Amino acid sequence: MSARLTCRAATAAGIAAGYAADLRFGDPRRGHPVAVFGAAAAALERRLWARSRRRGLLYTAATAGGATALGTVLAAATREHPAGRFATTAVTTWAVLGGSGLAAEGGEMARLLDAGDLPGARARLSHLCGRDPAGLDAAALARAATESIAENTSDAVVAPLFWGGVAGLPGLLGYRALNTLDAMVGHRSPRYAEFGWASARADDLANLVPARLSAAAAVLCAPLVAGAPAASLRAWRRDAHRHPSPNAGSVEAAFAGALGVRLGGVNSYGGRVEDRGPLGAGPPPDTADLRRAVRLSRLVGATALAVGVGLAGSRPPWRHRASGRT
Repeated sequence: MSARLTCRAATAAGIAAGYAADLRFGDPRRGHPVAVFGAAAAALERRLWARSRRRGLLYTAATAGGATALGTVLAAATREHPAGRFATTAVTTWAVLGGSGLAAEGGEMARLLDAGDLPGARARLSHLCGRDPAGLDAAALARAATESIAENTSDAVVAPLFWGGVAGLPGLLGYRALNTLDAMVGHRSPRYAEFGWASARADDLANLVPARLSAAAAVLCAPLVAGAPAASLRAWRRDAHRHPSPNAGSVEAAFAGALGVRLGGVNSYGGRVEDRGPLGAGPPPDTADLRRAVRLSRLVGATALAVGVGLAGSRPPWRHRASGRT
């Protein structure tokens, strides 16, 4: 067995181990690597910021490119050391995944809403999304949380697993860096409309395939949350374009159809109002639906794990062609 083949197997096993670590341990309470990256990116932003797409592109290239380069160095250093590749991939996968944290936040939001603690639920919403919570009632909070569970399942679980499977350590770190930058500077606000343009567009491109993989997994897993695959597929095909995001609409619509609820509507972000069309058909989600969304998120993540491990362990098609095999 060649060292290259052994390292592919070690990468696949490391991705699986990292996923298991996220399930078991969740996010570290202090010193999270993503938070460390975010602090470094924020420091660089203070030095580079200007209302300029060119400066924003430089910022994105320096930060996301640096993370990808680190992954490339780690991959090269462990190329002949499968045990090192396994351990490094496992730790990196655990660091970049956010599935357990997402599920925990969804469960806590449902608990607060069931207890009638609207002030607590409004305060907690910031852990899930950047929507303005002031004035939101229980129904609006449940909808916001359900939409965020759907979107972040793709961003924080499916996409890292997909890119880890495609590109190993550089894919894991490079994708997570882009997604973090999008959350930091990818807003349609006066400050970031120009500077954050490159980060937002790069994140859109990186999520094109993972978002549709997430939607497809939601369709397949719908029966496991008392939903119908046909309804999920119908909502995805009919309603995804109503969302302003080229990617989030697919995931949120597929989740809405799988859960048999209606998402979408008027949202406020820092005083900026978005009026989205309806996603799915049915009643607005309640706390029971929010808990079902968490279960669906877990199932979609498990499906993505299978895809990521399969991609990581397979022989790339261009290597077949290069070796003359069919």
